[in-house]
Amino acid sequence: MKKLYFIIYIFIYICVSTVICLKVAQGGSSDGREADTTGINRRLINVEENWTDVSAKDKEVVSKEDSFDYTVIDSDGYVLIMTKSDMAQSVSSATSHYDIIRDVEVDGRVVGHMIVHNPAAESERARSIRYAYLLAALLAGVLILIIGYFVYINHCVVRPFHNMKKFATRIAVGDLDTPLQMDKGHVFGEFTEAFDIMREELKASREREEAAVKSRKELVAELSHDIKTPVASIKAMAEVMSLTARDDAERDTIAAINGKADQIDRLISNLFHATLEELEQLEVNVEELSSEDIRQMIQEADYMKKVSEIEISDAVIVCDKLRINQVITNIIANSYKYAGTDISVRSRYEGDIYAIDISDKGGGIPESELEVITEKFKRGSNAEGKDGSGLGLYISKYLLEKMGGGLVCTNNGEGLTVTIRVKTA
Repeated sequence: MKKLYFIIYIFIYICVSTVICLKVAQGGSSDGREADTTGINRRLINVEENWTDVSAKDKEVVSKEDSFDYTVIDSDGYVLIMTKSDMAQSVSSATSHYDIIRDVEVDGRVVGHMIVHNPAAESERARSIRYAYLLAALLAGVLILIIGYFVYINHCVVRPFHNMKKFATRIAVGDLDTPLQMDKGHVFGEFTEAFDIMREELKASREREEAAVKSRKELVAELSHDIKTPVASIKAMAEVMSLTARDDAERDTIAAINGKADQIDRLISNLFHATLEELEQLEVNVEELSSEDIRQMIQEADYMKKVSEIEISDAVIVCDKLRINQVITNIIANSYKYAGTDISVRSRYEGDIYAIDISDKGGGIPESELEVITEKFKRGSNAEGKDGSGLGLYISKYLLEKMGGGLVCTNNGEGLTVTIRVKTA
């Protein structure tokens, strides 16, 4: 409903009310009848001619033969006849009601009075009642208009305003998923769609921001973990160089290099730890790889040349090349750190699963710890006194499970075997 419609309704209501008032006023004016002088005179003559019979009556109600009501009283004020009982029955009361009083004369002598009822007072009363009804109807109409306008204001202004206020509150607290109900039938209807478009844009912007932040965190996590491998290589080379150093100055330099490598390793571990805490997941994009790719990854990860045996059967597997390389590098680096022995790598089939066993001879870990070392920030009892965050096997297992495979740790009698399980194509 628009404001113009409401103004038109008010104008129509005023016009109709004015017409009704005029009709009522005109109808009321016709109620005041002129006195029937001829009829009154005729009735008076009839009473005078029949006075002997009339004077013998005693408050007798006679039939009304004229257009007016009347009462006949004698000179003593005693009521003889009347056409109705609820009218003036004395000269004084007739005077107060503005009734017509005519003398009844017989033989030149006044023997009584005929009181003719004046209907003007009743007409006025009836007119007052009609005006009262009209006023009540007009007031009722005004009340209906007020109620209607209140309902209109509530429906088209107040309630939509509250809905938009609630919507703005939800947006302020970050609820960008609940849309604003579309309703163009109120004064805010044109803004409803714009507000919801704003919500969608804010939601899309937040999703893009979250995706960008997540991407940066994943990049930091990947780089910080992968940097640990070349740092370990630097430390290994520094240890080899320290054994062949020619003098103390050279050994001090190599020790400084080793110390800085340790410092970098700790900083990277702290960075990786803080980043991984906020990551919900690392992306995995699977593709088909051959077993020769796995062999090459193992050889590249074995920078200390401790892998003494590699038995990789021909196969085509489904995995993420970057992630599987990360897993293999991590497992071999753990073997270097915690076992320090020769490493053997063998593959086998478990149905549609291609399993790669990476085994060392470092004595293994207690059976009670086999299940927990793949959890976040968990390390075996053999890790005491050695740097590490307890995240390597956790990330490896997580990535393999994302690729549809898994990671299992078992004791082999001589040391620990970490089994990489991936799907075949």
